[in-house]
Amino acid sequence: MDLILWRHAEAHDHPDVQTGRPGDETDMARRLTARGEKQASRMAAWLDRQLPDGARIWSSPAVRCEQTAQALGRKFKLREELSPTGSAQALLDLVQWPQQGKSPVVVVGHQPTMGRVVARLLGLRDDECSVKKGAVWWLRHRERDGIGQTVLVTVQTHELL
Repeated sequence: MDLILWRHAEAHDHPDVQTGRPGDETDMARRLTARGEKQASRMAAWLDRQLPDGARIWSSPAVRCEQTAQALGRKFKLREELSPTGSAQALLDLVQWPQQGKSPVVVVGHQPTMGRVVARLLGLRDDECSVKKGAVWWLRHRERDGIGQTVLVTVQTHELL
């Protein structure tokens, strides 16, 4: 199974930095900045060349994630499990990790959930990994000698494209 974690591109800050909370109504409505739109477009062009036609794509319902996913130009589904307050386990349950599947799964979501998923799959502490805005982490599950392994296929950022 291939799991591609794509953190949303740069978005406008929450207007109420003092009392605003991840997942509140204002947070969910935050849009990408002009720079974030360019980041999403560059990453989407690269990702589109790598993905087979049958890839499943899921996104957080936050507007900034939806805009990031739209840059790919493919059909995707919004999933509440991927909201800013979602957990790493909810994401892994949604994608049914590590079941073998022929088609990759792309998840557009948020930090710290993305970093926690990467950390869990690579055997790190939850707080040891942070996923940069707009970046893609491509992970693969495979079996070797009857033992499941997670392979880091690539990490890509818009600056390197």
